[in-house]
Amino acid sequence: MQAPIQSVLLTGFLLGWSVAWPPGPINAEIARRCLARGFWAGFSLLLGACSGDALWAVVVSLGMGVVLTGTTIRFVMGITSIVLLLALAGVFFKGAWTSLRAKDPAAAEAAPARFDSRRAGFLLGAGMALTSPWNVAFWLAAIGRPEMARYGLGSLLLMAAAVLAGALIWGILWSAFVTLVRRSGGGRLWDIAVKGLTGLLMLYFAVASWIDLVSAS
Repeated sequence: MQAPIQSVLLTGFLLGWSVAWPPGPINAEIARRCLARGFWAGFSLLLGACSGDALWAVVVSLGMGVVLTGTTIRFVMGITSIVLLLALAGVFFKGAWTSLRAKDPAAAEAAPARFDSRRAGFLLGAGMALTSPWNVAFWLAAIGRPEMARYGLGSLLLMAAAVLAGALIWGILWSAFVTLVRRSGGGRLWDIAVKGLTGLLMLYFAVASWIDLVSAS
């Protein structure tokens, strides 16, 4: 059975928008990169995250989502995600400390670190999306429900594409907004504050993920 295309597209778009806008590690890192290097720095991470989500969408649409519900694999993914968040927190705290101690703030801001390159941003976004148990839970809830089984594969993939479109449009608007904020002001203290606060956010998400992981096991 094929669902009406308009209904599939609208439902998917609204799902993608609603799942993308709440504060989270990906939105926080997009903001940090846009503030540090401009729109395209954050947009590259957004594309990576959407690519990771696209892979999960295809896996669930093909009926392989049941493999992801096992306790062991969810625990391994949860630990991997937490380690990644802690590593990011460490990188940002180190960056804030380096900026704080820099004798020449202009030189410290001029040369982009390899970690902040667009390629690194894409890979980081994909890694964050692929290792997040919450992302898997979302895709299972969105298109892996038993009642969705009556729809054909084409409808499921179309809904997944609409979800990604909603998330991508939100990400573009968010990146553009943060870039405008960046252009309105800057300076050394701004750079230190952004890196330090992003580090704290990643640390918070890591702790919250650990609590959820322990409570679920």
